[in-house]
Amino acid sequence: MLKRTHLAIAVFVILLFIPHVNNKLVFTFVALIATLLPDIDLSDSTVGKRKGFRLLQFFVEHRGPIHSLTLCIIISIILSFFFPTLAFAFFLGYSVHLLSDSFTKDGIMPFWPYDKKVSWRLKTGGVIESSVFLVFLIVDIFLAIFIFLSF
Repeated sequence: MLKRTHLAIAVFVILLFIPHVNNKLVFTFVALIATLLPDIDLSDSTVGKRKGFRLLQFFVEHRGPIHSLTLCIIISIILSFFFPTLAFAFFLGYSVHLLSDSFTKDGIMPFWPYDKKVSWRLKTGGVIESSVFLVFLIVDIFLAIFIFLSF
């Protein structure tokens, strides 16, 4: 999926959880960053185009181990020991990215190193993805207004 769709879906999930977290700004920031992180293995992604990640991209294929729940869980557990307030936000953002990508034709290997892929029929950048983005954007706006008015 494209960055905009990942972010729109992540904002939706963040808005669902935001009333229940203490530090809303940190939670939102960490979840949004985490939702972009799995594409670090793609050289033309927002995060992956940084020169420091070229070596990683040489060794890891796109939608390989970095696009797995295995890595998401490992990082979340490590964060829970050192930065417990960040762990859930990280897990949420990262896993939302993975869930979204599982609906695309390329899919993901959720339990890497087990190489079974989970995929569907959605074409990245296609008409259906654009529709998904638009729907989530509209829902995000209404949900944000509802949450703002309830405070």
